[in-house]
Amino acid sequence: MKTIRTIIACAAMLGAAPALADSPAADGVPAFLSDVTGPDALAWVRRQNQHAFDTLQGDSRYRSFYDAVLAVEQDRHRIPKPSFLAGRIYNLWQDDQHPRGIWRESDVSSFIAADPRWTTRLDVDALARQEHRDWVFQGAECLTPDDRPCLVRLSEAGEDAASLREFDLATGNFVPGGFALPRSKQSAVWLDRDTLLVARDWGGTADSDMTESGYPFIVRRLHRGQGLDHAEEVMRGRRTDVAVDPMVLTDGEGHRLVLIRRAVTFFEEQYSRLTPQGVQKIDLPARLEVHGLLRNRLILSVNQDWTPAGGKPVPAGSLISVDPSGAAPPQIIFTPTVRQSVNEVAVTGDGVVMTVLDTVRGQAWVFRPPVDTAHGWTGTRLPLPDMMSVHVVDADQRSGRAFLSVSGFVTPPQLWLADTTAVSVRKIMELPPQFDAAGLVVDQSWAVSTDGTRIPYFVVHRKDMRLDGTNPALLTAYGGFQVSSVPDYNPEFGRLWMARGGVYVVANIRGGGEFGPAWHEAGRGVHRQRVFDDFAAVARDMEKRGVTSPARLGIRGRSNGGLLMGVEFTQHPELWDAVIIGVPLLDMEHYEGMAAGASWVGEYGSMAVPDQRAFLQRISPLRALRAGADYPEPFIFTSTRDDRVGPVHARRFAARLQALGVPFLYYEDTEGGHSGTVNAPEIAHERALEAVYLSRRLMNAGPPAIR
Repeated sequence: MKTIRTIIACAAMLGAAPALADSPAADGVPAFLSDVTGPDALAWVRRQNQHAFDTLQGDSRYRSFYDAVLAVEQDRHRIPKPSFLAGRIYNLWQDDQHPRGIWRESDVSSFIAADPRWTTRLDVDALARQEHRDWVFQGAECLTPDDRPCLVRLSEAGEDAASLREFDLATGNFVPGGFALPRSKQSAVWLDRDTLLVARDWGGTADSDMTESGYPFIVRRLHRGQGLDHAEEVMRGRRTDVAVDPMVLTDGEGHRLVLIRRAVTFFEEQYSRLTPQGVQKIDLPARLEVHGLLRNRLILSVNQDWTPAGGKPVPAGSLISVDPSGAAPPQIIFTPTVRQSVNEVAVTGDGVVMTVLDTVRGQAWVFRPPVDTAHGWTGTRLPLPDMMSVHVVDADQRSGRAFLSVSGFVTPPQLWLADTTAVSVRKIMELPPQFDAAGLVVDQSWAVSTDGTRIPYFVVHRKDMRLDGTNPALLTAYGGFQVSSVPDYNPEFGRLWMARGGVYVVANIRGGGEFGPAWHEAGRGVHRQRVFDDFAAVARDMEKRGVTSPARLGIRGRSNGGLLMGVEFTQHPELWDAVIIGVPLLDMEHYEGMAAGASWVGEYGSMAVPDQRAFLQRISPLRALRAGADYPEPFIFTSTRDDRVGPVHARRFAARLQALGVPFLYYEDTEGGHSGTVNAPEIAHERALEAVYLSRRLMNAGPPAIR
């Protein structure tokens, strides 16, 4: 079940967050850069882009790098990501003929036999041409159990804000005169064929229908043919909430549960049931994640210790089942050890599929519900390869089937079919290698952080690597929002970095979810310096072991990882010679009032709280920049259409570097949303720029050919 935490999004301004001075420049930062699409700002962006293009695209390696990534992104042998829908398999496919993608379907049996016969239901490229809009397909919400009427979600250039249109799966057409919800950050679910439950901007004044985070907090019931202004209000939260949105859960036995989720903060939620008598709150812990419905019971994981009324204590990190009516006590399905964490969960028609990280190595389990009140849940670990990442792709509520993706740093993705009825798993597809991994090995090492905590990290390197400090290495991490960094296959970095002799390192620092809620809590808010210390400790440990040295070490991160890179750039410029800062948060004194910032107070803290204010000022990369410091030349990239983090963070940081006379490279894509890229050519362009930058900074001239 997709939650607001997986989106990691929101917008607008908290009153306590100070605005940047409106003077012509504050610390060398022109005020016009805050006008995202203003002519002066875009002219500045064009100048910076041109400098980056002249420097990086002018390199003789750029074209081969671009072609290598494009070949990966458009490889027709890619495993299509399957979704169960209407008793069939659906997939969005992008290639050189369909850069925006075609939404297509196949029968289940031919797909499982690895010989799918596809029928196109929606051609997004054709729709974009017809309507002269830069549409990006973002999925569909369909009415169960027949799944025929759907709401297709279309975003302009990859924004989080989207338009919703009714689509008939049976005919493959949009419904004339059907539901059509104009652009907004919004969510909608079906109550019946003629009724929706919708949370969106209802057209109020002064953002009165949206939270301070920029998400809706008013849920209304909308009937077919009814104007938005006549929809009946069902529930409203508060403007200080992150968001309020509706959910509909169904199970294989036909039970249906309509919920309204109120995200009070990014990590604290309240759930209510919509009943004929009105909205009724469910007694649940504040920190949880709902995964689905099975035998009319909620399947959820808790991120805090919880003792339900009249029940037994439930440890943080556990997976449990809950009677939404409160008539029966919760049941514990699984409780992880201190080295484990629940990663992903999906519910089939008769069981639960769960992926677990055990010392950051993926596992998959099947759990079956009790046969009677005298028994508990039974769990079976599925036989899958070790030292891999394991992800749930999708699960079918009409059967016991679920798809799992299995991959490793040097092992191409495999698609496995799990069965919760037979409690079995089998491989059905495997991607051919997309880069030359011969001679590459994967090690798991441990560094010791400033406070003595042991931090694991993965190192992908050539078997014959010399431990003499001369190896070019790229270190990455995320370290926030309880998001785990796992051993995924990355053919782009495989071709452009690892196959060319580069060492690739992934650090499992605190702030993530690798060891459960406590690992995240250790790096949240004013404790975040531990996250930064962990990352620096991994770099020092690599140097101590002779894996690399500062002159050969580069670092890379995006979004929250971009903040991490910005902090490491300012706190430890001596530890690396290349820094890639992607779609970042960098102005932590003003982040609450920028794009999606207000929703992240639960992760970073607020300028309105004195000790948190002092901490944010201390770590803010923009504030930390100093004249005379010996900074490496960074590569900064962002997107004009990013309506989560926004481009202003990156712009201000680059402008401050410019004022200090520090060389930098800056690239701002004018499309792509927070992902920064929405089609294969854009991805190839941005990744090739990065690869040239890393090669120039860390590798000798004349690299070997791309393989």
